[in-house]
Amino acid sequence: MIVCHCTGISDTDIRAAIEWMRASDPGTIITPGKVYRALGKKADCGGCLPMFIKTMSDCPNLKFPAKFEHRLSDERNKNEG
Repeated sequence: MIVCHCTGISDTDIRAAIEWMRASDPGTIITPGKVYRALGKKADCGGCLPMFIKTMSDCPNLKFPAKFEHRLSDERNKNEG
């Protein structure tokens, strides 16, 4: 499934990047920015970040930084407009 339409990143790409980073450094803190960089891309519009973060959090090999946990809440991801 395509997660980021701007850059063409899929859920499979995200999981593969996380597995690669975890294999190369088991103690690294994995953030969305690091995943983008590992894939040779950078975020564009940011519209994908809620789904991007959800996809990351579903990966069993991920220790998720607490500062991003609030973004997983459906309530906070609603558009106010």
